[in-house]
Amino acid sequence: MHRAVRRLFRRTITPTTSIARQYIRLEVRSAKNLQVPSERIPAGIYVSINVNSRKRWKSTASPSLSVEIRASFELDRMLGNGEIVGKLQTSWDELLDHGDEPFELSFPPIRGVTPSLMLKAAVVDACDNQESALFDPLVDCEIARETDAGHARYTEYMTRKTVSRLNDALQHFRSVLHRCPVDHPDHAAALTNLARARLQGYIQNDLQDIDTTTSLFREALALRPQGHPNHTLSLFQLIFALTWRHNKERTAVFIHESLQLCCKLLPLCPEGIYLRSIGVDSEVDYVIAECNKLPIDASDEGIHLRRVVVELCPLGHKYRPRALDILAQAVEARFNQHGSIDDLEECIQLGREAVSLCPEGHSDRKSHDLDEAISMHEEALRLRPVGHNKRDFSLDNLGQVLRTRFNKHGDVDNINRAVSLHREALTLLPPGHPRRDTTLHNLALTLKERDDKLHVIQDLNEAIDLYRESLRSKQLDDPQRHRHLYNLSSALCSRFTQTQNDEDIEEAIRLCQESLEALPSLHPDRCSSHAWLQQAYLSRYSIQHKPTDLSSAMEHSRLASMHPTQGFPNRILSAWRWIIDAEASGHESALEAYAVFFELLDAHISTRSSTTSRREAVAAFQDARSLPVDAASCAIRSDNLRCAVELAEQGRGQQWSLASRLRSPLEGLQSTNPNLAHKFSELSKHLSDAQGSAGSTDRAAADRAATEYRRLTRQWEVAVAEIRNIQAFSRFLLPPLYEDLQVAARNGPVIILIASQYSCSAIVVPTSGEAYHVHLLRMTLPHLEKLKDDFATAILHTVRMRPEQPRKKLQVLLRVVWDEIMLPIINVLQHDLKLRHRSRIWLCPTAAFMSIPLHAANPFRMNADRSGSESCLEDLYVCSYTPTLSALIRARQAMKTRATPSFAAIGQSQPGAGQGDVLPAVDSELELVHTLVPPNIKFTNISKDEATQAGALNALQRNTWVHLACHGKQDLEQPYNSYFAMRDKPVTLLDIMENNSPQAEFAFLSACHTAVGDKDTPDEAIHLAAGLQFSGFKSVVGTLWGVSDALVKHVVEAFYEKMFEDLEDGVIDCTKAAWALNRATHTVMTKVPLEQRMVFIHIGV
Repeated sequence: MHRAVRRLFRRTITPTTSIARQYIRLEVRSAKNLQVPSERIPAGIYVSINVNSRKRWKSTASPSLSVEIRASFELDRMLGNGEIVGKLQTSWDELLDHGDEPFELSFPPIRGVTPSLMLKAAVVDACDNQESALFDPLVDCEIARETDAGHARYTEYMTRKTVSRLNDALQHFRSVLHRCPVDHPDHAAALTNLARARLQGYIQNDLQDIDTTTSLFREALALRPQGHPNHTLSLFQLIFALTWRHNKERTAVFIHESLQLCCKLLPLCPEGIYLRSIGVDSEVDYVIAECNKLPIDASDEGIHLRRVVVELCPLGHKYRPRALDILAQAVEARFNQHGSIDDLEECIQLGREAVSLCPEGHSDRKSHDLDEAISMHEEALRLRPVGHNKRDFSLDNLGQVLRTRFNKHGDVDNINRAVSLHREALTLLPPGHPRRDTTLHNLALTLKERDDKLHVIQDLNEAIDLYRESLRSKQLDDPQRHRHLYNLSSALCSRFTQTQNDEDIEEAIRLCQESLEALPSLHPDRCSSHAWLQQAYLSRYSIQHKPTDLSSAMEHSRLASMHPTQGFPNRILSAWRWIIDAEASGHESALEAYAVFFELLDAHISTRSSTTSRREAVAAFQDARSLPVDAASCAIRSDNLRCAVELAEQGRGQQWSLASRLRSPLEGLQSTNPNLAHKFSELSKHLSDAQGSAGSTDRAAADRAATEYRRLTRQWEVAVAEIRNIQAFSRFLLPPLYEDLQVAARNGPVIILIASQYSCSAIVVPTSGEAYHVHLLRMTLPHLEKLKDDFATAILHTVRMRPEQPRKKLQVLLRVVWDEIMLPIINVLQHDLKLRHRSRIWLCPTAAFMSIPLHAANPFRMNADRSGSESCLEDLYVCSYTPTLSALIRARQAMKTRATPSFAAIGQSQPGAGQGDVLPAVDSELELVHTLVPPNIKFTNISKDEATQAGALNALQRNTWVHLACHGKQDLEQPYNSYFAMRDKPVTLLDIMENNSPQAEFAFLSACHTAVGDKDTPDEAIHLAAGLQFSGFKSVVGTLWGVSDALVKHVVEAFYEKMFEDLEDGVIDCTKAAWALNRATHTVMTKVPLEQRMVFIHIGV
């Protein structure tokens, strides 16, 4: 961290010998890497030089000086001596050796960072009265000692999180406040020290205590009015407390007060000063962002608040466009109330400025673009007054954009005006006019959409009449007639659901059938005709409940999903609607619908050329995120466990599975039929590129792109069929069958845990034979979601607990996991499978189960005979996880070839900027690992400056065993950007996946959040541990949440001791990792708290 230090840091004058009547003057010009250990924001930095108790130097020798950088928390008069930032031994000669030139003075590293000061030194003659003023001795009094003791204890708490140190600090600060009554000059400083420690300490989540602490900051500010040296710092501290309070309870009063204080603070903190750069800007930005979230208020007070926010956002500020936009909305709301033309003009001006500040494609700009389009069409209509021969164009165009805005925002005024405009346009176009048909369609569509919103049957009746007139104007051979047919059919379906008039639904079905007959068998729009026909049959079924109608509806869903000339995205949506309707009606085709959905999605993803684009393709179908587990649940409800296993595997882990399937078969296909392999690769690339073009806003360009996309899709499917005709590739890009997947259970059963909205179950896949179903009777998806959230809260709570404190909340939750989830499964393992004690088992969780530490399930109860504690899951079996069954199979297959073992310990205690804080224990952890690795194994230590992105990736590729100790960051928004922190730049998940390491065997990830999934595709185990497994590592130890830098060494030591004990012929075996982790966590029970033992999980063989 580099912080520019200017005038705020000029407070340094030090004594020399009183005989020479001279002193050394040190001026601090700038500073680098100044990290205050307590993380408090200082008022300033000063240099303290200690000589000896008599403060006299011998003239014959250059005395040794102890130089300290100290952080002061007050300007001018100080309470105590502040906090030590750095120490250094030097001499007078060294200080004066630079003449008049500034020089850098570097101090020993603190938390891995080397602080330094740029100083300028000079010897200055002093008269008697000057010397006494310049020399500022340390205040030797009880108040100063007590304050310094408080700072020291508080720093220890902030670095070690030991609550007893915080309690000691608060006791010291309370004592100082007691000794500094209201009229004492240090009363405000004493208040501030106590308030800051309370706020950062254990009361930070208690609203009443935060309010009490905030009152201390208020009292301190009152004692430091404008003009006081510490007024600015007290303002900032009060804002900090208020925003903290607002963050805990989103009440407008706190953010309003913070806003007013920010207006006072910013003029006192011009750009470039220290306080502005390290704290003020971030707090002000938070206040602005929260103000922007407040409801629109059209009152004068509400608009004044919005003006204040805009004033805090100068030109170039990231929040200025949003602030302008919200002010414009508030002014517009006032115009709507009072009708002042000045408000309207200001609203337009503010909106235009907001748009001008948004780059093309910005989400805020799109809404403004629609408003701007409406304004332009309004202007065009004014230029075509009544009597103009093209006025109907402008009326229709304005009506369409108003209908678009209605669909976007739901404002009924927009749709009402759109209807009026289309009606006026229609009056200008008598029967027979070439443009009348278009306007008939526009008015009918607008009326139907108004009925959908307001349920006014007159609108629907009129829309049907207009559609009929439009249809009558079309010749039988008109290429667009089929669309008029299913538009009228849709309107008749809607009226049937309201009136239950059988004639409407009979006509609707007949019209859709007619639209199908009018189209050739491969016409793309047949997909839409099938979809509308499905809707018509389903509408009749919902009223008349005839099974034949339901069967017909499902059949047309199937035909729409399977239509070969429609693109994958539309077919996927058709399949999704099929699933929803089949599940809602309990139709037997639901299972087939799921299979079709996954087959289409698989094909769609396989056309994408990159890992990230494949994830984007999956994430685009947000509403279908739960389908993998819902599909498995559907198969279970149909008593088809084999199908349940297949669908669970097919639907989840698609990105890993597909990438692996594409990697291996294509490599094999290259040698078997290189021309066909090249053809498939090129078609996949072209199809991926064409998908983006089909979304063009240019209607003609979009039509051409859609045609091209369908053409490429057909060619791609033909290429896939050619590949499957080759004997060795008959199941190319097809999901594995149950028999293929059961190979995963070769060394022990695999338990798939299904968390669906329909049911929560487990499927036990044994080594041979049929799977077993375990219905989790008392578990529903809402229960699981709550259990997941309760675990997250409980884990967060342990951060503030001492290691020796019992984790009662965690124990209660783990007892629930035991009783409600794992015990029914264990009964199957023990009684049905007769699985031996201490056997291996693999857990394959889905959805909400992925965030629950299943392996740590524990009854935390005594045996009935009081002979001891009941066994927990890890006492009974050795647990591992696997993202999918296919991943476990691939890892086992890769074990057939073994390379000469080599071990790399990669650690980064001082990551690059923005990647995390210093990790003091990393280097000692790597040394510990080195001592535990057998001496016959080649060992490489990669740390400090060598632990770069390139260095780490090279080590991952060249070594069979790896221990990684560093910061780990899971990016839930963009999981492929998850990373391990290195010295220069991070090693991302994408880097790891592209870093093929076929000889790799084992990795221990001593980092945070390495086995946490992705929120957008929650059934995809997209995390760092899975990425390492995909790249080639067969066995991985990862983490579910944050690990303690201080405690991890105990688990690491116990793990490798178990891993390398009793080696046969000195051969290390990565398949022992699950057993070694199981034993290690048991060994360290007395040293490591529960949450830091259960954080580690094993994945793989």
